[in-house]
Amino acid sequence: MSDAATPDLIASALREKFTVHALRIEDDSHEHAGHQSAGGGGHYTVVIVADEFAGKRSVARHRLVYDALGSLMQTRIHALAIDAKSPSEA
Repeated sequence: MSDAATPDLIASALREKFTVHALRIEDDSHEHAGHQSAGGGGHYTVVIVADEFAGKRSVARHRLVYDALGSLMQTRIHALAIDAKSPSEA
């Protein structure tokens, strides 16, 4: 289940935590029709370019994104694909 407000909530949480240069959020839930998640959250892809990712490995970047999304990961997001880059990598 996706919710039209969830991408806006994701964007707001990420912009609050990071110095964002570019951000794209895609709702991929339609690609998972019939796949019921226990929590009912949707499937999303986040592409983000932010200063805070400079010098960090992919796993650390993903942890930062998960931390920024906090409770959304438990309630509104079932699956999240992350492409996180520093400005020099974008």
